[in-house]
Amino acid sequence: MAESFDIKEMDQFSKDILKLAKQKMPKEVKKFLVKEGAKLNRKVKKKAQSKVKKKTGNYVKGFKKGRVYKYNSDEMAIRVYNGAPHAHLIEHGHAVVRDGKEIGFAKGKKVLEESAKEFENEFYQDMDKLVDEMLDKGL
Repeated sequence: MAESFDIKEMDQFSKDILKLAKQKMPKEVKKFLVKEGAKLNRKVKKKAQSKVKKKTGNYVKGFKKGRVYKYNSDEMAIRVYNGAPHAHLIEHGHAVVRDGKEIGFAKGKKVLEESAKEFENEFYQDMDKLVDEMLDKGL
């Protein structure tokens, strides 16, 4: 019979520590989220430069890191988005029109989606470091 290791309790413990940290040290959590948002923004810009071949600069310049906000009334979040008016077309795809006729469809590059998936593991590692620092401080 194979031995299995259940980490649900550890995961719940980490969530409880983070919840406690939001109550006891909201400034540190906010600072952490701002730092992580900046990291993700850099990653997204780098991926956009590699995937999108047209180099006008407006698409890459449009990536921004939002403010920390309350999500679902008790969770904190930060957003990375692109404010360029044509960003959604590059992200999700669009119809290619020439002389008033649709001649095809340009597939979406999915820059934000792929960057978020790639960043997920790094974020969890950084979050574990934050939990360790808070335990060291005697939270």
